[in-house]
Amino acid sequence: METKIPVGILGATGMVGQQYIHLLENHPWFEVVYVAASPSSAGKKYKNALKSGWIVAGEMPKSVANLTLHDVADVKQAVGVCKLVFSAFEMPDKEAIRKAEDSYAAAGIAVFSNASAHRNTRDVPMLIAEINPEHLNIIPLQQKTRGWKDGFIVVKPNCSLQSYLTPVYALMAAGYKVQRLIITTMQAVSGAGYPGVSALDIVDNLVPFISGEEEKTESEPRKILGSLKKGAFVPNTDIEISANCNRVPISDGHTACVNIEFGRKKPTKEQILKIWRNFSAEPQKLKLPFAPKHPVIYRTEENRPQPKRDRDADKAMAVSVGRLREDSVFDFKFVALSHNTVRGAAGGGILNAELALKKGYLKI
Repeated sequence: METKIPVGILGATGMVGQQYIHLLENHPWFEVVYVAASPSSAGKKYKNALKSGWIVAGEMPKSVANLTLHDVADVKQAVGVCKLVFSAFEMPDKEAIRKAEDSYAAAGIAVFSNASAHRNTRDVPMLIAEINPEHLNIIPLQQKTRGWKDGFIVVKPNCSLQSYLTPVYALMAAGYKVQRLIITTMQAVSGAGYPGVSALDIVDNLVPFISGEEEKTESEPRKILGSLKKGAFVPNTDIEISANCNRVPISDGHTACVNIEFGRKKPTKEQILKIWRNFSAEPQKLKLPFAPKHPVIYRTEENRPQPKRDRDADKAMAVSVGRLREDSVFDFKFVALSHNTVRGAAGGGILNAELALKKGYLKI
């Protein structure tokens, strides 16, 4: 691509906003030209507005350091400057987030969101690029219904889902019906944002509760694994999911222990391993910049995957899986892991934007 597409970051001063800026520094298609945050940061140089400093890997990109921050609510400032925005809002008011994202889309700017505000919105696709790329097909209807010309909204799911749902989907795509899942997550402290969980709560400890996580883990896969029929998402109601979500003293990397039960047709262990080894999807076929070469990587060591050793696999965009074995109650069980602020957050959002561009939904 000869000329890079100008993009903006909403919530640019937070952890996920910074991760977007870090990951986009040398992106072959996108260039960060616009940053926005709270009204209190508006008018400041980006490098002077970070209350806790630069908290992600590497150095702050020089190309962004001197950009002037805008008030995220002042949509007019973004019009004509950027073609799309990555929404990395970190605020509890979902209605305010919905209104802000709607206003950018109404102004003709595509929105790729990390926020949960629009995940259950009827006409907004919730995307994991390797699983449900066809859900982007609802965009023309979304635009028509809302009177938007070029703008639209695409969201990504909760970060913990991406640690295990792709290997589960790979088995479904191979023709095996999944009936029940028990998911036990061990989620990194970075999933709580910055500064996140108090050291006194997490050091030498495990917190067996993360507000809203179990509900998201049990409900969001139904939309992602569902179908798009006659302009509406039909959730997958065949699969039953029970979730237990825990916060653990790990910096990055969400781990999930998965117990899986199939229908009458059950794969063997060798068949499962072959499916995972050969799994490839639309992002890989299109050779998207942020697509991992191998979406699912199986570790043969008996004590893997581990966050410290495996979270950065394949640009930190792959799901690492291990310990596949027969289950005494269900059919099989395994452990899966992904990087929560890359694959589960900013990297996943970037991959969704790349897919939408290649599919022709971004007007550039």
